[in-house]
Amino acid sequence: MISHRLKSTPVIFFLIFALLTPVWAGQGQKREPLSDKENPEMIGKRDINKRSLNFYSLEKEAAIGRQISAELDRQLKFVEDPVITEYINRVGQNIVTHSDAKVPFTIKVVDTDEVNAFALPGGYFYVNKGLVLTADNESEIAGVMAHEIAHVAARHGVEQASKGQLISFASIPLIFLGGVGGILARSGANILIPMGFLSFSRGAETEADMLGAQYSWASGYDPNGLISFFEKLQAKETKKPGTISKLFRTHPPNAERIEKVKDLIARFPEREEYTINTSEFNRVKSRLIAVTNTRRIDARTGDTGPKRPTLKRRNPQDDPNADPQQDEQQQPPAQKPTLKRRDGGNTDEQQQTQEQKQQPTQDQKQPQDPNRPVLKRKEGNTPDKP
Repeated sequence: MISHRLKSTPVIFFLIFALLTPVWAGQGQKREPLSDKENPEMIGKRDINKRSLNFYSLEKEAAIGRQISAELDRQLKFVEDPVITEYINRVGQNIVTHSDAKVPFTIKVVDTDEVNAFALPGGYFYVNKGLVLTADNESEIAGVMAHEIAHVAARHGVEQASKGQLISFASIPLIFLGGVGGILARSGANILIPMGFLSFSRGAETEADMLGAQYSWASGYDPNGLISFFEKLQAKETKKPGTISKLFRTHPPNAERIEKVKDLIARFPEREEYTINTSEFNRVKSRLIAVTNTRRIDARTGDTGPKRPTLKRRNPQDDPNADPQQDEQQQPPAQKPTLKRRDGGNTDEQQQTQEQKQQPTQDQKQPQDPNRPVLKRKEGNTPDKP
């Protein structure tokens, strides 16, 4: 027994060495250093648009975005609950302050179940209700919002427009009327948006992924929230095609994009803690679900609010044009009275008739006086003769 143990000892040492060798090798490997554009600690200290082609100034970009936003505001229906809108705005503004964006942001929540979010040039940001309902935690919402904020920070909208057809201020209203062909993107919310401002190239989407992960990290969120939401979109689109927005499907978050983001996040500086979820997100999502369910119930029952019309029944007597025979046919048949027998075998009607017969009349109650004058009534309007 002892000799057997001694013979097996070298084998055990060999197995332990083989298992630990990859760990030692991995510790000896150095990660690829982050460039300034990949390093979240360089946010605000770098120029991420240094080599981009752009014919628009920041002022003109903001003016175009403002005019497009005004057109969209006439088409869209927004969530007006102050608790929900304040929360989404606060999450987004926190990310904006930890980004490379040079314009202020206006954030609105669109009342549609479509899973989507998009930001126009100049910082006009629209978050769909369906996006909030699909997310499982706050880091996922933050990841998607950071991705869209990155598009504005990198000025992808006007960069794409600079490469394609230039759009003047006068042509923007025509775009929404269909006057300029070939540059429109219709989303699931049935709105028209200039294609050049939202249909980004594969390189622009990859850059927004990289910048968005950095902005999430800098804002204190787990940057893996963007990855988990992308994987959720993949599963939803596979299970039910057409679930996500057409704008997402233009360049879907495929496995290649996800792997690139994972590799970048693995090279980020380590942090002691990340925010994955908050109780406020859970409350806001529950509130949004309750508001949505209430509206669906009201839509089924026809209750559209305090101005709901009251149903009044028509009285046939008040309608001179009513057909009495038709009204009588529509009225439910009256219930026949039931005869109840009283003690003694007489019905109620017979008993009532007998009681009336037994009651004396007024003439029977008073004895007749033969000397009493009799009052005779005169007929007609003939005046008394003198």
